[in-house]
Amino acid sequence: MKKAIATTQAPGAIGPYSQGVALSDLIFTSGQLGLDPATGEFVGGVEAQTKQALRNVQAILEEAGSSLNQVIKTTVFLKDLEDFATMNSIYSMFFVEPYPARSAVEVARLPKDGLVEIEVIALRK
Repeated sequence: MKKAIATTQAPGAIGPYSQGVALSDLIFTSGQLGLDPATGEFVGGVEAQTKQALRNVQAILEEAGSSLNQVIKTTVFLKDLEDFATMNSIYSMFFVEPYPARSAVEVARLPKDGLVEIEVIALRK
């Protein structure tokens, strides 16, 4: 049976979806933008937004009893693929080997005109 995951340590959903869902031994997070959960505002450029998006993902995983070390797949959506190297350098500070599988794509537009959005699939501890 699936269970919704919700935490005040990540921005609240801005639509009819859950921050994350746990099902069996898996956790699926919704895409996380670089929004400060306290203010609901973006935190700067692509570097700051990547850090915040990953912190938001981390908070959802921790609420579900997991961690970034349990992530098996990530998907990164970038407004501009020219920001890939910047995103990648920040991303590498949050994950250790063996790294999760990852897709990274450029998209025409992100919610609230964000620069980066990140979603993950993780194992429960």
